[in-house]
Amino acid sequence: MDPDETRDNVVPGTDESLDTDDVRGHDFRGEFDFEELLASYATTGFQATHLAQAVDICRTMRAEDATVYLSFTSNIVSSGLRETLAYLVREGFVDVLITTSGALAEDTIKTELPFKMGEWDADEAALREQGINRLGNIFVPSDRYVWLEAYLYDFFETFFAEEQVRTPREFAAELGAGLDDEDSVLAAAADNDVPVYCPALTDAEIGNFLYYYKQKPDAPDGVGIEISADYDHLIENGLLADQTGLLAIGGGVPKHHAIMTNLFRGGADYAVYISTGMEGDGSLSGAPPSEAVSWGKIKNEAERNYTQIEAEATLVVPLLVAGAFQN
Repeated sequence: MDPDETRDNVVPGTDESLDTDDVRGHDFRGEFDFEELLASYATTGFQATHLAQAVDICRTMRAEDATVYLSFTSNIVSSGLRETLAYLVREGFVDVLITTSGALAEDTIKTELPFKMGEWDADEAALREQGINRLGNIFVPSDRYVWLEAYLYDFFETFFAEEQVRTPREFAAELGAGLDDEDSVLAAAADNDVPVYCPALTDAEIGNFLYYYKQKPDAPDGVGIEISADYDHLIENGLLADQTGLLAIGGGVPKHHAIMTNLFRGGADYAVYISTGMEGDGSLSGAPPSEAVSWGKIKNEAERNYTQIEAEATLVVPLLVAGAFQN
């Protein structure tokens, strides 16, 4: 066969020119400039470009004085990102926190006892014998939870002293008010009147220790946690906001609580997702922001108002905060 007859299949060429930016990464020659490095992400491609989009969207949230919702899962607090989140709250960059029960428990523990660096490839049975719990490559000795149980028993006594049925938002606020640690997310939220919503408050050690507390012979009757009042509060305050922006780190209940309550106001104006979730299984955790547009949970604007960074949070959140908030 004549090679010319197949060439169009192999090298078809193109009749159109593209007017988009050239793909180009950072030039490390000369004096290093961190802002130039981040700016180069826009034309680096792949997830770097999504990070650059996220920086722009978060800067727009700030410029528009949007009410910013920060949703995150407990593993974020387990890691060194705890200090980063506390910074965002302390400096007034976020207005609403939505998280999981484990985040409240672990933030409280870290005010007194640190988590320790470990390794992924560990002898799990040996760790169990030693009383060490593994979170990825982070080790958490079980004595941390022994301390937490004693701390919460004292806290429960005061928390339920006058009212037997309380909300997760009240729980987080009063817990944070008693913590003396500038790196605590809960303490920063309490100091700055930032509400913390935790719709699944019983889904971790707090639920376990509340169960044991209620079994004590001297425990007050009828103590419990009521969640619907917080849901009302979150919806109604969203309706009062001129604009809202979402920064969702991870998925699960916190992410969905943020987008679902924004549905009542016709959708969030801005959204940035940071996720390793997989869209193919149809789960909420893996669903991109475009899917939320189909539900009316995020608005669809002419200008780009949402993006998703498909990356592990500890790699990209510090860069996002440095580019969009710290500067």
